[in-house]
Amino acid sequence: MNKGIGGGIGPTAAAAAAAAQKQKLLLQRVETDIANIVDNFTHLVNVSRVNDPPVRNSQESFMMEMRAARMVQAADSLLKLVSELKQTAIFSGFASLNDHVEQRIVEFNQQAQQTDRLLSTIGEEAAASLKELESHYYSSTQRTSQNNLT
Repeated sequence: MNKGIGGGIGPTAAAAAAAAQKQKLLLQRVETDIANIVDNFTHLVNVSRVNDPPVRNSQESFMMEMRAARMVQAADSLLKLVSELKQTAIFSGFASLNDHVEQRIVEFNQQAQQTDRLLSTIGEEAAASLKELESHYYSSTQRTSQNNLT
């Protein structure tokens, strides 16, 4: 994994900063959408009073439709936000799973290298011991006496 050099920001710090920024933006979207819904609902209730003049009623009817449309837009925005959060949760789950798999691959590669070094050391020690045993056998008095008998 790449780490920051000379006190720079590493990938985990950058990812954390990006996540914090995204969280801030999402919270702002939620607050804006909810404020829009509440504001439009308040105006919708205020406009919904019935007045006698027919012109006034048609103006209020238009205002009510406009406020209702804005409420629907804000609610739709919130639904899209929920969908985006679900997708983010799913994909971040895959991302963390991939990070875990990569970490395990690095660990297993390190273990494989350690095992290779250990096997190499054992092989070298076995070869040295075998040479020592061969030299003792070929220089032993028992072998030389057996060769003289045959």
